[in-house]
Amino acid sequence: MQKENGNNLTNGNGKNKEKERENIIIELIDVAKEYDGTYVVEDFNLYVKKGEFITFLGPSGCGKTTTLRMIAGFELPTRGKILLNGLDITHLPPHKRPVNTVFQKYALFPHLDVYDNVAFGLRFKRIEETVIDKNGNEKTILRKLTKEEIDEKVTSILKLVDLEEFEWRQINTLSGGQQQRIAIARALVNEPEILLLDEPLGALDLKMRKEMQLELKAMHKKLGITFIYVTHDQEEALTMSDTIVVMKDGRIQQIGTPTMIYNEPKSAFVADFIGESNIYNGTYLGDKKVRFLYHVFDCVDEFQKNEKVDVVVRPEDILLNGPGKGSADGFLVSKIFKGIHYEYTMMIGKNEVIIQDTRNLPINRMASITIEPENIHIMKKEFVSNIYDGYITKNNLVWFAGGEFECDVTQLIPSTLLDEDGYLVDKNGTRYDLTDADVVVEVGLSDIEITDNVDEGIVSGEIVSFIYIGDHYQVIVRTADDEDFVVDTEYMWNEEDLVSVKIAPSAIKLRLKGEAKQYVKA
Repeated sequence: MQKENGNNLTNGNGKNKEKERENIIIELIDVAKEYDGTYVVEDFNLYVKKGEFITFLGPSGCGKTTTLRMIAGFELPTRGKILLNGLDITHLPPHKRPVNTVFQKYALFPHLDVYDNVAFGLRFKRIEETVIDKNGNEKTILRKLTKEEIDEKVTSILKLVDLEEFEWRQINTLSGGQQQRIAIARALVNEPEILLLDEPLGALDLKMRKEMQLELKAMHKKLGITFIYVTHDQEEALTMSDTIVVMKDGRIQQIGTPTMIYNEPKSAFVADFIGESNIYNGTYLGDKKVRFLYHVFDCVDEFQKNEKVDVVVRPEDILLNGPGKGSADGFLVSKIFKGIHYEYTMMIGKNEVIIQDTRNLPINRMASITIEPENIHIMKKEFVSNIYDGYITKNNLVWFAGGEFECDVTQLIPSTLLDEDGYLVDKNGTRYDLTDADVVVEVGLSDIEITDNVDEGIVSGEIVSFIYIGDHYQVIVRTADDEDFVVDTEYMWNEEDLVSVKIAPSAIKLRLKGEAKQYVKA
């Protein structure tokens, strides 16, 4: 679970829950990791309970593997602390941490057979033993494991992964799934307190991946140790996890059980990333009513009256009816058989509605939909507009987000005009020189145009994410200086597309940070 504002765990009466804290095996406090001036993990606060199966889930580049490597000791945090059983291990080297890692590429030794691959770490392991010296005094020594002890451990762990008769097989004779089991066995044989798994099923085919998901979950149940798993596959996370940590841009977006994450997403990003979702712009009308899809629906959430909100409805929660029998009518335009259900697409105005239904119904006709109030999930909008810090240049342009844009500077001081020398003049004849004036810049989401001609716009960047919201896409363009433009567009783009940004001068809203009198020209 996530720590809230760095506070201690408390119960409903405000008392410290010491027993629950004793059950915490690892804790990350204000952890951040920076590479070349860019934070890939930031403000990361998390605690993990003993015996928990927790999954870091997010798109490529969100910082989940970097976080796992910091827990393992392969990377050091730029700031923050990592505690293991209450002890600070932030700077402890990897070989001194009671954790083992399973990598996506297995990292098996091709020149060793199965037995020797699994036994490799045991041959270097030292265990404490109390002995009596020649003077009759007890003392603690470190010794190697005996051949018999190694053999017992290897045989036991191979039985756990269902490969007990493969001891003398060469690695290159094994299937991908068998090699993955050997990698897991090699990690588990050292009896770690925590097993770290970095997308371990990524190289397997779909059928084998599904089988290994169930096997890993069964292994976790048998062993009772803590598993920390990294994946970008939502199905893996939902299938195996006790707790899911959804990440984006190095930050935690939401933490919860699979059911909670799926049914109660905290943002449009989480809703879109976890399973299929219909996401729409809506307005909360008060009295538990929300308007979206051009209709008013009953709901169970409460927000400020007339607040703009994001509305999420899962495809399986929408009921298809005959025309005029539901809450909203639309036109069924397509149908795809998905095995256990049909997926229908309905158009309500310009909005696309995805519906899952087990019935084989005709399309190219009018129909209606019904959505129960408890199946309408309302969230605060993550983005309402783009806001930047900027300043006015000597040409009465505004510099922000790495570019110099044309704008209307007369909005900064009411009732002014630009004279022939480029100064603002009010009705009393007072002149203002706004050169280098600090301003707040605001641009609406639909006021930004993006084009694939990188020389056409003022600044360029890469599309790092996109979400479909009913009748348009919401994309995020990130510049080389890590400035983001959130753009509502009717056109579909792909992640990693290189685009440039154009903004009409009339769409750029400006506000002075200081008082106008400080810019009066003497």
